[in-house]
Amino acid sequence: MAIAKNLLQMIVMIGIFFVVMDMLGGRRMAVRGDFLLYVMSGIFVFMTHVKAMGAISGADGPVSPMMQHLPMTPLIAIVSAALGAIYVQVLSMAVLLTVYHLMWEPISIAHPVGAVMMLLLAWFSGCCFGLVFAALKPWLPGATGMIQMVYQRVQMFASGKMFLANGLPTKMFALFAWNPLFHIIDQGRGYIFENYNPMRTSLEYPLTISIVVGVIGILGLSYTNRFVSLSWSAGR
Repeated sequence: MAIAKNLLQMIVMIGIFFVVMDMLGGRRMAVRGDFLLYVMSGIFVFMTHVKAMGAISGADGPVSPMMQHLPMTPLIAIVSAALGAIYVQVLSMAVLLTVYHLMWEPISIAHPVGAVMMLLLAWFSGCCFGLVFAALKPWLPGATGMIQMVYQRVQMFASGKMFLANGLPTKMFALFAWNPLFHIIDQGRGYIFENYNPMRTSLEYPLTISIVVGVIGILGLSYTNRFVSLSWSAGR
């Protein structure tokens, strides 16, 4: 059911962005090559990042009933949530790309290994941000959920799924350059398409930001687990 739901979400999002970008003249701004693959390259990375973040932030905490079983720990819950998220995303993408390859048009990816590495970097980045939200949730459950929702909505536009970094004016590029996911998507398209060479984005920036955020999240979880208790939610 999780895979079917994720497939449906991907199909709907790809269809919406394909129609919107086509109506707004997005084909002229896209890289030379398969336009639908161009759309999917942004959607897949975006959903991998967001789904990983949601899975980590929603993983069982130290006061979960599952933690009453001695072999179970919050670390196991977080790792299993992260692996489950990437499993669902990879399987969903494999199904969509296989159907598209067999029924629509053969897919050609210039550097498959690099494209997969960008997908894993988006997953890793989402896990790191999810750790921060998981650490904040016991302290500010309502506010954390709202901040996480706002972050996901902002990423719908700020991730740069609809355009290439090389074609953005300097002032507009500054609006997106802060976002690690923007760099990951743009670098990923450089590996997917032979005719595109990303010159304004880098791999070091999203990797550095993800590691720093991940360390903060781990420290926050360690601190939170020292004080969290069942009585925290008694009055809510």
